Amino acid sequence: MTLFGVLGFTTPMLLVSLLALPILWVILRAVPPAPVRRLFPGVVLLLGLKDDDQVTDRTPWWLLLLRMLAVAAVIVGLAGPILNPEPKQEAAGDAPLLVVMDASWASASDWRARMRALDGLLAKAGRDERPVALLRLSNPEPVQFSSADVLRSRLSGIQPEPWQPGSTTATQAIAALPEDDFDSYWMSDGLDRESRNGLLRLLENKGDVQVFENPRALYALGPATLADGALNLTLHRLRPGPEVEVSLVGHGTDPAGNPAVLFQAPVTFAENALTTETKQALPAEMRARITRFEIAGTRSAGAVTLPDDSLRRREVALIAGREGREGLQLLDPLHYLVKALAPTADLLNGSLSEVLLANPDVIVLVDVATLAPGEEAAVLEWLDKGGLLLRFAGPRLAASDVSRSTEDPLMPVRLRAGGRTVGGAMSWGEPKTLAPFDEDSPFAGLNTSDEITVNSQVMAQPDPALAERVIAQLSDGTPLVTRKLVGQGQVVLVHVTANAEWSTLPLSGLFVQMLERLAISSSAGAVEAEAMDGTTWQPISVLDAFGVLRDGETLPGVDGVDLVDEELNTELRPGLYQGENRSLARNVIAADTELALMIWPDHIAVEGLSRPQETPLGGWLLGGAIALLLADVIASLALSGRLVGARAAAGLILVLALPVESRAQGPDDQLAIAATSEVVFAHVLTGDAKLDQLAGAAMRGLSDTLFFRTSVEPALPMAVNLEEDELAFFPFIYWPISPDQAIPSDAAYAKLNEYLRSGGMILFDTRDADIAGFGTATPNGRKLQALAARLDIPPLEPIPEDHVLTRTFYLLQDFPGRYTGRDVWVEAAPPDAELVEGMPFRNLNDNVTPVVIGGNDWASAWAVDQTGSPLVPLGRSFTGERQREIANRFGVNLVMHVLTGNYKSDQVHVPALLDRLGQ
Repeated sequence: MTLFGVLGFTTPMLLVSLLALPILWVILRAVPPAPVRRLFPGVVLLLGLKDDDQVTDRTPWWLLLLRMLAVAAVIVGLAGPILNPEPKQEAAGDAPLLVVMDASWASASDWRARMRALDGLLAKAGRDERPVALLRLSNPEPVQFSSADVLRSRLSGIQPEPWQPGSTTATQAIAALPEDDFDSYWMSDGLDRESRNGLLRLLENKGDVQVFENPRALYALGPATLADGALNLTLHRLRPGPEVEVSLVGHGTDPAGNPAVLFQAPVTFAENALTTETKQALPAEMRARITRFEIAGTRSAGAVTLPDDSLRRREVALIAGREGREGLQLLDPLHYLVKALAPTADLLNGSLSEVLLANPDVIVLVDVATLAPGEEAAVLEWLDKGGLLLRFAGPRLAASDVSRSTEDPLMPVRLRAGGRTVGGAMSWGEPKTLAPFDEDSPFAGLNTSDEITVNSQVMAQPDPALAERVIAQLSDGTPLVTRKLVGQGQVVLVHVTANAEWSTLPLSGLFVQMLERLAISSSAGAVEAEAMDGTTWQPISVLDAFGVLRDGETLPGVDGVDLVDEELNTELRPGLYQGENRSLARNVIAADTELALMIWPDHIAVEGLSRPQETPLGGWLLGGAIALLLADVIASLALSGRLVGARAAAGLILVLALPVESRAQGPDDQLAIAATSEVVFAHVLTGDAKLDQLAGAAMRGLSDTLFFRTSVEPALPMAVNLEEDELAFFPFIYWPISPDQAIPSDAAYAKLNEYLRSGGMILFDTRDADIAGFGTATPNGRKLQALAARLDIPPLEPIPEDHVLTRTFYLLQDFPGRYTGRDVWVEAAPPDAELVEGMPFRNLNDNVTPVVIGGNDWASAWAVDQTGSPLVPLGRSFTGERQREIANRFGVNLVMHVLTGNYKSDQVHVPALLDRLGQ
């Protein structure tokens, strides 16, 4: 490429053709004169006369200039002009080019600018015919040089990773480098790392190194901690600067379970300050519903932090089977528990039935032997949902018959009668000490002391399951703490008292540590790797480099020690991980993270990403040449007296060149073409933006389900305005009901009634099946009654078991959405519909039911995002996904019914249906 300042040419030799322009000037300067028109009756006298001499006139200078400019534009356009071309370094020569990218979370905020810069680099390398390779330091792969055009075609698939390159990836990157020499372009994220130094020295030994770095503002957010009831968050920025204010946002769910912004607060960086802290005093109930904190306007995983169980104080209910002795506080059965738990937990007092209403995390029963039948059932239900029942022994439990012959549901083991006493005047042996904790015990890693002794305990009956339920034992092998799982919760029994009557354990610091492991294991504080040994953690949700949460349940589990100690990588992504009894967040920015700015050596050229972009000008010049030649044609016709014909031609050209909008179809025509070219479903606009967005996502999800499972291939769904849009184009319309939507006009009702009479179907969804049956006193039900008052709706009935909707594609008897209400209403069958001999179903009418009415909130079950992932969670794990699957099947049956009618009642289908039904 030849450069002329900011302008370069890929084929500069064509510019020599500009020397021919003077010759063209001479050739084109003459033009025949225009004929002179005169009125002369005797013109017949001139017939037959011939003038052998031709008279010429000179072309006007402005027309010659026009032609010269057109020819020059063609020549320069074919020479390949480029504005702001990347200059070729003389030292670089034709050596291969290696593009090194940090491709970390710190690169995500300006990733588009980096891709544009990379595209420019590859375009230049392609013109120079230099082989190119790409090395991402966040996920190194073997370097393979290829054509620049090949790498440009893969740019859309190059993405950053939500972690920083570390020592491990640096070693992998060095191993991936080829042995031959090459030049390097390092697209840096601006963060200083020790692992850069060795790689930089190696790249300099291979050839020239140039660095691209964007001097933009980079913000990061540290993990949230809980202290004195307030949330503490630390914000970082990479470069010092003037005072600036950013917005801290807390996302979560509202009481109804819908995504919402729970709080938003401004945070100010002082002048030249690199960190700032903020405290947010939020109610415990709101704090528990926060799912992520982020710095608003920053597309980066480093600007997002995920909370885990460490953000909330556990609620612990304390219940004693007997009152403490008057005036003897140290003998109170709850005294030591209160002292140990008060700093890190919210303590609840009251009867068992009262505290169950508060749904605490832990219930502690101190020397409580038996529970009332109603209380036992309530505790079992609470345990099944994940509660922890912590029981302490005592004289009452030792003297009772609880869990003697058979294991009590609320006890982890069977007990011997009477208990055991050691170390007294009437007993044999010395007081017993604690044995070291096993590796699989929740107390693993805690240090025992010989000063902790046990004088009395309740004894466990020998049982095949006893060994696996013992999580702490005495030096003689007798159980001290036993545990069993109940549903998603667990029951733990400490075989000694909660005070110092039977042992010195409550007097020790080990007692507090054991309670932390059991009752407040999710309290704030750093997680020790030793305590995580032997555990496996399943990712629930993970962050990508842009700070977007992705489903992580399909990813493999992570070892507990790696979760605490290892650097983030492809196998350990930032996100929320679930263990046996708690959740743990691994964020990009840790509590001890400090952002340091990379200082490159003086001999390394550093260039910003904001340099002028290369712009090819060839197309613009050739287009301008065509326009000039068109103007030359019109001018020449005018000079030669043929302007009348030229006007007609110009008019035709102007008509053809009119903008598309001037002759395109109107909005109604566009809607008709889009809605009738393929099968298209629609949803009614309610005026509630959030609900309309959910309905659109639901129609997209239903369309995708039909596309993949049936021969129906719907196009993208549409939103319809009842007042403006035509409804006849859509075979199926979903109408979610909200209490605030407006009543349609008379014209809209006319269109709706015509639509229902002509074979269309409307699914009315009141979305209130969780609180009431359809048509009762809910606001949505009353709104539907008002909306349907003027509709021509036939008599309705709850959908019968033999209705064709139960078998158009899938065999169904339930029609759940987000809720599982059974009342779904359809057009009533004719009174004379009877069961025909040889058919398992009644001979119903062949019409499609014009309306289907229910309140199961099918939109929430069908809705998916652009990637096809569900938007609204349903239930838990398999049960929720099964409910979503049945909801999708109901949607398929609805569409197949509206498209095919009642053909499933034909006799020809009876044998196959009977075979599938097992009859």
